Amino acid sequence: MILLWFATWKNGSNHYMPQWMKLDSGRYPNMVGRDGKEVDSPSPHAPATLEADKRAFTALMRHLKQMDPQHTVIMVQVENEPGSWGAVRDYSPAAQAIFDSPVPAEVLAAVPKPAEPNGNWSDVFGRDADEFFQVWHVARFIGEVAAAGKAVYHLPMYVNASVRDPLHPPWPPTYEVGGPNDNVFELWKAAAPAIDLVAPDIYARDTVRYLKLLDFYNRPDNALFVPETIGTGNVPRFFYAALGRGAIGYAPFGLDFTRRLATRTGVPLKPERFLAPTATNFRVFRPMAREIARLNFAGKLKTAVQGETDPDPERLAAAPASQGLAGPPDRVLQFNGWDASVAFGRPGRGGARTKPIATEPGGRTLVAQLGENQFLVTGLVARVVFYPTGKSSGRVWQYLAVEEGKYENGVFQPQRILNGDQTDWGLIFATTPTVLRVSLYTR
Repeated sequence: MILLWFATWKNGSNHYMPQWMKLDSGRYPNMVGRDGKEVDSPSPHAPATLEADKRAFTALMRHLKQMDPQHTVIMVQVENEPGSWGAVRDYSPAAQAIFDSPVPAEVLAAVPKPAEPNGNWSDVFGRDADEFFQVWHVARFIGEVAAAGKAVYHLPMYVNASVRDPLHPPWPPTYEVGGPNDNVFELWKAAAPAIDLVAPDIYARDTVRYLKLLDFYNRPDNALFVPETIGTGNVPRFFYAALGRGAIGYAPFGLDFTRRLATRTGVPLKPERFLAPTATNFRVFRPMAREIARLNFAGKLKTAVQGETDPDPERLAAAPASQGLAGPPDRVLQFNGWDASVAFGRPGRGGARTKPIATEPGGRTLVAQLGENQFLVTGLVARVVFYPTGKSSGRVWQYLAVEEGKYENGVFQPQRILNGDQTDWGLIFATTPTVLRVSLYTR
């Protein structure tokens, strides 16, 4: 279980603050916009707010340490989508005095700029000054809260971001400013070392934006974790994309909105249909979650989703047209000694492909190498074809065995063997995913 700490920030606002704090705006102020009007967002420059948050969070972590010796809680999210809407930063007199002071050396080290070392924020960062100022102080605030809690109970802690458009970020910023967006990772890492990872809340539906966000937050210094995303339609195919990038967690949000959605659209919607896209993913992976995690950690797992561009177009074009595949595949997944070509849509006999089964693409595939010539394969609306590479490149190959089954207590249990027409045109996955253990050999 992962706990979410609602305190100073919830989606940029202070609506989860206690009533006594809301009624004392002198000690616990909101930000002030450029026009001098109060903004519906707490100021990160309020010492009393910081101390109240640290005191309450420390009490929570102390209680958790006492009440959860079995470690049901494995991580804590500190605040929720912190930052501000409607104003890039706090323009109150107190905040302005800090803004007009020299930029701290820690900031200059995190985001080096060719400027006077004693310059203020405008001198050093120019048009980015307001945003960087807000980010640094929000991150410092949350970093102090996290550090206070960790001093009592040392659990991993993270912060989620209301992400900006990864392809065309607006300027001046109209997104929530202050959270860990892709352009301020270094500031966040420097300002809040007690935060172990920063995470994207992804509500994009198109393939390019979704995958770009996954790639932004998948860094050597940052474990990929998606704490909020869409759980309906064809967006759940990106669960596979996240796994393929080594994600440690993936959490669809709002799956309890079935009744509200039906009321809003006027279309009766059975909960089963609303939940099915996410339920299908989890039904397949729950029995083998530990095995998938182990294979992922070892770097032996790769995925492909429909609409994703292959990073190696030359290898894609060179993929052999084996087993009657009509034209080049959509993706090629490379392993030690074998490649797996993936074609999405409805693969028919002879390799013909019809249109995808839905308006939005829903194809997805996961392939993991279990041994030198053995693979675990699953997916939806896709066809997978293996062929040898390296020292065995060009050799004739065959299936030694294709077993359909499931994992029980960490052991793969075959339920039936596929052969003949079931494998002659590749490993075909329809709208109901199956799990295959595939053994190969060359002649």
